[in-house]
Amino acid sequence: MALYRAAADVLEGLERGAGGVKALVYHSRFPHVRQLYALVSETLRYSPVLEELLASAALLQAEKKLSPQLAKVLVYDLLFGKGLKCGGRWKALARRHRPRLEGELARLKVRQKVSRNEDLLSPAQAAGPGASRVPRYVRVNTLRTCVDDVIDFFKREGYSYLGKAASLEELRALSGKKFLLDLHLPELLVFPPQTDFHDNLLYTSGHIILQDKASCLPAFLLSPAAGSHVIDACAAPGNKTSHLAAILKNKGQIFAFDVDTKRLATMNTMLTRAGVTGFQLAQQDFLTVDPGDPKYSKVAYILLDPSCSGSGMVNRVPMAEAAPSAERLQALAGFQRKVLRHALSFPALQRLVYSTCSLHQEENEDVVGAVLQEWGSAFRLVDAFPCWPCRGLAAFPGAESCLRASAADTLTNGFFVAVLERRGDGAAASGSLPAPADDALQHGKGTAPGAAPEKRKRKKQRVKE
Repeated sequence: MALYRAAADVLEGLERGAGGVKALVYHSRFPHVRQLYALVSETLRYSPVLEELLASAALLQAEKKLSPQLAKVLVYDLLFGKGLKCGGRWKALARRHRPRLEGELARLKVRQKVSRNEDLLSPAQAAGPGASRVPRYVRVNTLRTCVDDVIDFFKREGYSYLGKAASLEELRALSGKKFLLDLHLPELLVFPPQTDFHDNLLYTSGHIILQDKASCLPAFLLSPAAGSHVIDACAAPGNKTSHLAAILKNKGQIFAFDVDTKRLATMNTMLTRAGVTGFQLAQQDFLTVDPGDPKYSKVAYILLDPSCSGSGMVNRVPMAEAAPSAERLQALAGFQRKVLRHALSFPALQRLVYSTCSLHQEENEDVVGAVLQEWGSAFRLVDAFPCWPCRGLAAFPGAESCLRASAADTLTNGFFVAVLERRGDGAAASGSLPAPADDALQHGKGTAPGAAPEKRKRKKQRVKE
């Protein structure tokens, strides 16, 4: 029953514009996140079909206490899912109406001249928005292995390695068991859409991280020097934290904050599996962290990825979500400005990356522009990653230094990234942002840290079949 109620609550939150699917699922406090996300996603995918069945069977008229959202979840699992494996009294209620619902489903198939349930879906519903365009990105976890060894492993599993991509068109054309090295990020492999590695040995052992390309940009552009102290201000579920640790080579200290106990527990498991050391997790609202605490006196880098509307999260989300209201956008932007101001107040801070998975200017350029204006000349906006094809909207002078991403333009989830640096003599020790993949790789393939280009020295843990 808890699963169905949690799924119904997520659907209701979507209709209210309270957030995106992933954000609402993670904040639901339901213990089995993947199970809940899968049920919500599939219910959304079948939503038009479910609405037609509910109307023709008059289920909501017969059961006055049943909400439309809960009805959709129950009928999805009854007819298209796993057959109501749980549910208590709601399970009994749905099964009472099963003959009528199955009859309406059969009549719907006859009207549409189809024999399979999947054929009731439109092409867009069957694939999900962006699913046919956004590849599967796999970040090699260099704390456990190296790019060369992972490529060799996939070759032994029957995949065909095509080398380093030269264009987005090559990524778009991927199919079957073919894969490429990304053209922008040096430790990112690219597979065709819908490729699933959740049960693959490399994933379960922490050698690879399944992370969208745009989500890799914040840590990559923060580029903290080894030995640095770093804050990940809104850290769960932890992919960016593990990426920071890999960039630091586990040398330094990461302070990671999140307010949700269960999310932090999941994150701790994930980081341990990935081989991350030198991190401290705190169940704490970042806004309550004291910048003057001696504990954070050496923090020179902050990654700030605050709560947002999630409007860019199209990858593997099965249907477009309702646009957030103007009131919700203003509330989110107010919080985002507040947390960005707070982050910039850490005395030793040299570089900060602000990112969201939102497409809305109110949460992105407007937030950065307003806070930079408040701080005067103390911080500057860095022209980040000039080779990136999609730039910030012209909301204020210099906003084109920011990065944007979308399924249409960059074959990723929708994203926004801005890099801020303190002006003056206290500039970040590393001095410059990371080089594009061309400069970071030899012959289109990654090497283990310290390896000579002429001959690989595999110092990392070997990947075994």
